[in-house]
Amino acid sequence: MIFCRKMPNVVMTAHPSNGGTVTQVDSIHHLPSPPHPPTVDGASESGHHTEVVKERTPQGGEWLLSGIICINILMLGCALVSSSAFNVVAITPVHRQIFLITLLVLTMLWMLFYMVVTSRKDHAVLFKDRHAGPVWLKAGLVLFGLLSFLMDIFKIATYVGYLHCDSPVKVAYPVVQAVFLFFQTYFLWFHSRDCVQLHTNLTRCGLTLTLSTNLVVWMAAVTEESIHQTEITHLNISVSHKLYRANYGAKMCTCSHMACETFKEAFYYLYPFNIEYSLFASAMTYIMWKNVGRIVEHHKHYKFNFYVKDVFVGPVAGLLLVVAGLVTFVLYKINILKEDKEKRNKALLIHFIMNIVIVSLMSLSTMIGCIIYRLDRREYVSDKNPTRSLDVGLLVASSLGQFIISYFSLVATVAMGAQGYLNVLNLAWAVVMVVEIGLQNYFIIEGLHREPINVMQANARAFQDHTEMANDVEGQISRFSISKKPSWKRRVLREVCAFLLLANIILWIMPAFGARPQFDHSAEIYFYNYTMWNAIVNIGLPFGIFYRMHAVASLFEVYLRD
Repeated sequence: MIFCRKMPNVVMTAHPSNGGTVTQVDSIHHLPSPPHPPTVDGASESGHHTEVVKERTPQGGEWLLSGIICINILMLGCALVSSSAFNVVAITPVHRQIFLITLLVLTMLWMLFYMVVTSRKDHAVLFKDRHAGPVWLKAGLVLFGLLSFLMDIFKIATYVGYLHCDSPVKVAYPVVQAVFLFFQTYFLWFHSRDCVQLHTNLTRCGLTLTLSTNLVVWMAAVTEESIHQTEITHLNISVSHKLYRANYGAKMCTCSHMACETFKEAFYYLYPFNIEYSLFASAMTYIMWKNVGRIVEHHKHYKFNFYVKDVFVGPVAGLLLVVAGLVTFVLYKINILKEDKEKRNKALLIHFIMNIVIVSLMSLSTMIGCIIYRLDRREYVSDKNPTRSLDVGLLVASSLGQFIISYFSLVATVAMGAQGYLNVLNLAWAVVMVVEIGLQNYFIIEGLHREPINVMQANARAFQDHTEMANDVEGQISRFSISKKPSWKRRVLREVCAFLLLANIILWIMPAFGARPQFDHSAEIYFYNYTMWNAIVNIGLPFGIFYRMHAVASLFEVYLRD
């Protein structure tokens, strides 16, 4: 909210933020705030700001060219990634890697041009979008970037051992990608909030090149990781063997050093972090693209503070859930590889039960949070925020992946009669998963659109500071808590957010690091046949994994707002 005083005798504009305050200030006369034109000086002021984003109407061709570039790169990349994974004769991983190296080099050249030329010109970046690129998102980008860099080191160490009998491109690609990681992380850390006003067409095209490059790298990583995890049980052949033949040739190509197998296994375990890095970078690049040509009007900014001293039950329960989930996940990974069918069924039993317990507790806590929303009514934020719009869009879109798997599994299990305890547990898991995702999406979206508590506190303080109203509303404003100590409703919401955040982390860890009950439990394979079910899982699961990590980020933001 923006408060202003037009004249000493003019009543201040205010919009109360909860039901109680509305009734307390009904007698106050509201006047609209005068418009504040954006200024260059305001953009350069230090301190904290909120922004009212003004968007000039773009001409049709301004975004059309960049959109065409993005779509064409994505389509070509998707075709090359798919064909190199399943056609080891005409299109090999070497062709795909040459294409990716080209994209990475072109993207780095554009980033260099932007940092050296565009961003240093006068009046090129007059405004910053303070909503874009928060510190926690940048910290996540750096963390995943470092782990991705470690993955590239392991890849280089592995493929160097095959240089005597395989293409040097397989060494060149992780080298170029490692350089790209540092280049892009630096670029996004310092420029993710830029609202560029010069070279707008070139900047849009460069940003869509960066966006499409990250998405193609993501597709390649998801495909390789999925193939590595997938086994064709009924043909007694591993799909990862196809990838092995494609990587090292149909003829036997032996490694020249002893550590090849160790490095190979290590970098596959680091794929989930590389996948998340590409998606984080894609999201930040998209926000930059949306901010090209935007004019941001600066006003007072309200900081979001992170407090943990008033939260206990949620983090403790969430940590216990994470520990229990990790233990059962390790047992699952150990026993599911054994030939003894009884032990495999026991591993599936433990995995199904653990997931049902986690998702059921998440559904219950989310329902509690939704009830608190109804009791703690607030106004909805109305400012235009591309970051929040992207968060909501990604949350809903990525949840469709898990919805697809759950509904296909539900139909198959019911159609086959749900006989046997594993089928019953599989059906229960599919149902509670659908319920949990729907409730959690509502809880997060509602939380992102509620007015932050610090804005409400600032509104109350502004009323108290207004000398003309102090006598009239002093007794009423005292009922509205402006202290930093949260009310019981806020504490409950924070407990719920903390619990859901940790629960989503364990639900990300298990599938990201190799849990594939969709293939270990064969009901869906028999019902749909392997080819169709493999396509369903390998399309839906990467989105489901991303959904969990994105939910963690969104829940953290909801936690800060309350």
